[in-house]
Amino acid sequence: MRTLFRDDHQLFRDQVRRFVEQRILPHYQGWERNGITPASLWREAGAQGLLCPALPAPYGAGGDFGHAMVVIEELARANCLGIGFSIHSDMVAPYLYNLGTPAQKDRWLPAMASGELIGAIAMTEPGAGSDLKAIRCRARRDGEHYVLDGQKTFITNGVNAGLIIVVASTEPDLGARGLSLFCVEANLPGLSKGPAMSKIGQHAQDTCELFFDQLRVPADCLLGEENAGFEYLGRELARERLAIALRAAAHTEGMLEQTLAYTRERKVFGKRVSDHQHNRFILADARSRLTMLRVFLDDCARQLIEERLDPVVAAMAKLNASELQGQILDQLLQLHGGYGYSSEYGIGRAWADARALRIFGGTSEIMREIIGRSL
Repeated sequence: MRTLFRDDHQLFRDQVRRFVEQRILPHYQGWERNGITPASLWREAGAQGLLCPALPAPYGAGGDFGHAMVVIEELARANCLGIGFSIHSDMVAPYLYNLGTPAQKDRWLPAMASGELIGAIAMTEPGAGSDLKAIRCRARRDGEHYVLDGQKTFITNGVNAGLIIVVASTEPDLGARGLSLFCVEANLPGLSKGPAMSKIGQHAQDTCELFFDQLRVPADCLLGEENAGFEYLGRELARERLAIALRAAAHTEGMLEQTLAYTRERKVFGKRVSDHQHNRFILADARSRLTMLRVFLDDCARQLIEERLDPVVAAMAKLNASELQGQILDQLLQLHGGYGYSSEYGIGRAWADARALRIFGGTSEIMREIIGRSL
């Protein structure tokens, strides 16, 4: 049914699927226990062209958003939501590519594509999430530097990150209109990282707090124009929200396939679980709703490729996909019975990992507010 992908996308999908099966799945439980994905995996992924696949060489693998979708979908379908490639490739790298000077792009993007440099973005603060005007991290100009002070939290890839795009206030009196973006290298004096945060899911994804104490950032690390950060964030959030929606859909599709296999083998009251009408109807509803979602998301992807994806439509995609993911995974876990709550089957981890997608990139409530304001 999917007509979005060309032959080269399908060949790339086979390559990504092999990489996931051979280099990620055998080690994933160990990374979950350690609370971090090793930096060596990033270098392997870079060598295979899995990082920054939509950017042109030498800044990326020379593909397009279809190649980025393949990586997003194959990781999600394999129940590996804790691998932070999408934040790196589909958020941080596009900010640099679209807003950076030639010197900034040459300095950081090739290393990001190779996996030698891992990217993160720091927006959220202890007192500021979706409400950008509440950001308290400050950046003041001091000669040829900006001086950053403040704290960021829930930073995906934070422990591994060597480059962090930091959202800071350069004109506090302007609120959200006084925000600017900075490219901050993690080895600068004045930047410290907290330990990997304990979370209810996505344990393999290193998430931490960042602390800036009189952190001096060279002025040429300002990304784009001063006080234009709010506009930039609004422009790039459509891609981020679509990427989250694609993860949610592929993840749920993957877990549905695993559940179908389980219910065809597991017997209760002398019949396969899938032979009970009630259960069969649950599975039928899941397949039908995911098929409808897939058609919508592929159309959104076409719009993004053609540079006409409306932010409101992206909010709809993220809202529908993440909410549907939560509803369906809860039902699929129930079909596993007690095994669904054990660590033996992936559905329990999938259920816990998926919960964050209704929060990432703006909560479901924020998505409803964006959509509601457009009516």
